Amino acid sequence: MNNGATVAIATRRPRFHRASDPPNFRVTEDDIAIIRHIARHRFLRSTHVADLVRRSIDRTNDRLCHLFHAGYVDRPRAQLDYYPTKGSAPMVYALADGGARLLSEQDAATLEQVDWARKNREAGRPFIEHQLEIADFEVAAQLAAESLSYRYANAEDIASNLPAAAGSIWGDPFALRVTVSHQGLRHDIGLVPDIAFAIDLQTGARRNFLVEIDRGTMPIARADFSQTSIERKLRSYLSAYASRLFEQKFGWNSFRVLFATSDDNRVRSMIEALRSIQPPGAAGSSLFLFASRDTLNAADPLTANWHAVDGSLRRLQPQQEAKSL
Repeated sequence: MNNGATVAIATRRPRFHRASDPPNFRVTEDDIAIIRHIARHRFLRSTHVADLVRRSIDRTNDRLCHLFHAGYVDRPRAQLDYYPTKGSAPMVYALADGGARLLSEQDAATLEQVDWARKNREAGRPFIEHQLEIADFEVAAQLAAESLSYRYANAEDIASNLPAAAGSIWGDPFALRVTVSHQGLRHDIGLVPDIAFAIDLQTGARRNFLVEIDRGTMPIARADFSQTSIERKLRSYLSAYASRLFEQKFGWNSFRVLFATSDDNRVRSMIEALRSIQPPGAAGSSLFLFASRDTLNAADPLTANWHAVDGSLRRLQPQQEAKSL
C-alpha cells in the first residue's frame, strides 16, 4: 500500500563486475598499505586485511570496495563456486593491474610486468583455497608475535639478509634441490616450503621456521618414490638437514619445520611416518612439529600445542619467555 511516502531504493554495486561509474575517492597511505598486504600474500580475505591494518571490518570493506571498483584490487571469480552457498563468507581479494602500477611507483617494484587480471582469472578454487590457508597461518603468526612483543620477520625480511651467494631456485630464495637416497636409488627432489618466517625474541635471539600447509590430500606414502608424498617430503627435509644445506644457504644452525595439517588423525599418520624413517632421538627427528587445523584455530601458531615425534607437546613461544610476559 502506497501512503504517498517516497521510498529510496539503494543500488548495490555488482560484486564481481566493476561499476561503470566508480565513485571518486583519494587513495590514502592506509589504502596503499592494504594493497601492499594483498600483493605480498597473493590472496587475502577481507577479514585478513582488517586484522593486518587494525581497522573494523566495516571500514575495511568500504575501502576494499572503493579499491576494487577503481581497479586497484581484484575479486577472483573462482569465489562464485561457493558464494551461492556461502553468501556470508568474507570476500577474497587479489592484486589488480592498477594496484601493481601504484606499488611500482611507490616502491620501485616490478609488479606491473605481470598481467594480474589474467592470473586472477585463471586462478582456480583449489589454488586459491590453498593460498588462503597459507594466509590464515601467516596472518595469525604475525599478529601473535606482535601481541607478545616479538618482531615478526616474513620471508622477504629474511631473504633480504641472506648471503648474496644464496641465490634462488624458481624465483624462491627458500627453494632447495635435494638429493635423497632411497632403496638404493638417488632422487633429485625440489623442496619448496609454503612459508618461511622468523620471530625475534626479547632476548635478541631469532627463531626460524619453515611451514608446510597440508590440506590432507597428499598420500602419506607411495610405492613409487618418484611421486609426491608426505614420506618423501620428510625424507627430503632430513637429507637437506644432514647435508647442512640450510646452514650453507641460510646460515641456520637451528630451525623447525612445521606441518599444519587437516586433522588429528593426519597428525598421527605423519608422526608414524616420521618414526618409521627417523625414530625419536635420532639425528634430525626433533626437526619437525605437527598440528591440526582445529588446534591452530583454537589458539595461535605461537601458543598452540604442537606434536613432536617423541610424543611431547611443544610451543613455538619459548617457555621461559612465556613466564616473563
